[in-house]
Amino acid sequence: MQQGGNLGSRKEKISFYRYTARITGPIALQNLMDASVGSADVIMLSFVGQTALAASSLAGQVMFVLQMLLFGISSGASVLAAQYWGKGDTRAVVRVMGISLRITFMISALFTLAGALVPGAIMRFFTADTELIDAGSRYLQAVAAAYVLGGMSTVYLSVMRSVERVRISAAVHCSAVVLNVLLNACFIFGLGPFPSLGIVGVALATSVTRLIEALVCFLDSRTCRIIRLRLPDLLVHERQLMRDFIRFSVPAAANDIIWGLAFSLYSVILGHLSSDIVAANSVAAVVRSLGTVVCFGVSSSAAIVLGKTMGDNRLDQARVYARRFVGLSVAAALAGGAVILLGRPLVLRFMHYYVTVTDTVRKEVGLMLLINSYYILGQSVNT
Repeated sequence: MQQGGNLGSRKEKISFYRYTARITGPIALQNLMDASVGSADVIMLSFVGQTALAASSLAGQVMFVLQMLLFGISSGASVLAAQYWGKGDTRAVVRVMGISLRITFMISALFTLAGALVPGAIMRFFTADTELIDAGSRYLQAVAAAYVLGGMSTVYLSVMRSVERVRISAAVHCSAVVLNVLLNACFIFGLGPFPSLGIVGVALATSVTRLIEALVCFLDSRTCRIIRLRLPDLLVHERQLMRDFIRFSVPAAANDIIWGLAFSLYSVILGHLSSDIVAANSVAAVVRSLGTVVCFGVSSSAAIVLGKTMGDNRLDQARVYARRFVGLSVAAALAGGAVILLGRPLVLRFMHYYVTVTDTVRKEVGLMLLINSYYILGQSVNT
């Protein structure tokens, strides 16, 4: 970003916020599309039954923990890649991507094997309800392939954002989300020539979508003129680059995985209470994700802008930008909390008239949404 005027001047501030908006906008749209998939899953599965809704929520915790790990890896990779991008060193950017993809493959492959081979053991960790264990196990086996495929494309698109290919990244991801929703409807309800698979249909739709998304990312990596990834880049080992990658990624990954595991243990507690509580939490989580789309957009743009600014050795400017991003994160959280509060009566009314769940579920959803309306403030600033 070129500084428009002296640091702190009105012209410079306008330039900063415009540039940040250009980055945050597509990322926030991407997050909104992700949240829309979750909303579609909850709405569609609520017509299948409360058991399917609760089981998919618990089984989805495996993907959640993996995403936290990948968020840490991609955050470190994005900051490092943005710094090299600011210096104009595209070869280093490619090698950072190679390192992050290699590590991502090894980690996500373990999750894929676990989901495919021991789904019952995973589900028994979350709940003692035999119906939820059976439904969740079938879900995990069908979605296992998506862990590797989704992990690779997530990291690739994250690095693309760090080199200011934000629109391409958003276009690929949003197209995948639309496809995911359409396949969900086809596989859950058996539309057209597709079989009616219920909860397994959600998992299968996710796996097919991630496969197509990964193929698109692969084709883009072969044709991109700015950053072209080759097979040797996935295998290269440079000590200095690896040390830098570890220095940036490990703290972020450790923070995210600890937070993710703690949040998953929260689901374990709920899973051993009742399916009513699990179903309520799955609905509240979707509404919360809608309230945090801009929050995570701001955090991602902060990594890109600050990384590039520091890479260009403008440290004083980076400190000023960091303070501004804290302010933006607070503003985004307040707006997100308002969205949750305003949406609460609409959600409860929809559940009352159109969704077959118990009164306990509706009551707990209302309480959880109130708590989440202020919970996201801390989440936004921390992220």
